Amino acid sequence: MMERLGYQGWLAACPSPSLRAWAEQLASQLEALRARRHGDWPKWRDIVQALPELAPRRVELNAPAVTIEGAASDQQRRGLETLLRGLHPWRKGPYQVHGLWIDSEWRSDLKWQRLEPHIQPLAGRMVLDVGCGNGYHAWRMVGAGARWVLGIDPGLLSVAQFLAIRHCAGPFPVFVLPLGIDQLPVKPGAFDTVFSMGVLYHRRSPLDHLMELRDCLRCGGELVLETLVIDGPAGQVLVPEDRYARMRNVWFIPSCPTLEGWLKRCGYRNIRLVDVTRTTAEEQRSTDWMRFQSLPECLDPADPERTVEGLPAPRRAIFLAESP
Repeated sequence: MMERLGYQGWLAACPSPSLRAWAEQLASQLEALRARRHGDWPKWRDIVQALPELAPRRVELNAPAVTIEGAASDQQRRGLETLLRGLHPWRKGPYQVHGLWIDSEWRSDLKWQRLEPHIQPLAGRMVLDVGCGNGYHAWRMVGAGARWVLGIDPGLLSVAQFLAIRHCAGPFPVFVLPLGIDQLPVKPGAFDTVFSMGVLYHRRSPLDHLMELRDCLRCGGELVLETLVIDGPAGQVLVPEDRYARMRNVWFIPSCPTLEGWLKRCGYRNIRLVDVTRTTAEEQRSTDWMRFQSLPECLDPADPERTVEGLPAPRRAIFLAESP
């Protein structure tokens, strides 16, 4: 399915020579992924391939909901909804596709609203979005004028959701590939801006992740880092013994001064903390498009300042930094 959507031509047309040279290697990487079976991938692939051909009349990427409008009949809209609901759960969004509102678990537009006024303007920039999920923020980056956007996320359901939206939106300079950052070319140094949002606390070695992000940036390029933090002085880090907010794969949650120190240790400069926000049920909750447990079920009902495990409730910080 990747070939049908033209990922090789898209990558070969990339303005960066180092990423153009990656095109041949990428073909073998994706071939290896096909050998790694995933029970639901054939179903998700078939859903994307069954999507109706509805030409978009208007695509709006610079609005809270990524919006695709066209002349869909009621019958076509019902068929489209059935197919897109087959890609449940939708974690990131919202999207509005031919009149169909996809109300995702995360109001990802609120995070974008917090960070957009602070980052370097994206117009004309090469952008990498690490751990991008279904690509909601990647679409917003294109809407902000980015020249070329690559999202990477190993989750195949997220990639299928992106492909579904891309099928409806038509060709834009954005793509999502089912890869982790360790599968990118060694030290590509190709990107003007690199986003890592909601990834750092899932990494067993957070400093290694910060250095991997640095190596993807050109000299003077900008890192946009969004992650969980705790209150506390320099040196303080929360290491959950088991789960954090019902999540098993949370390893390190630093204080803001600690994270600033990590960034300095990894060679970043001009480090700025631009936002700290407590996560609320306005931003993360269950919906008809994500029917599993969400934030409200992860907090102590008697004390919403604590998780069900008795740990500090989620607070998220946005740091900006420049590559040396």
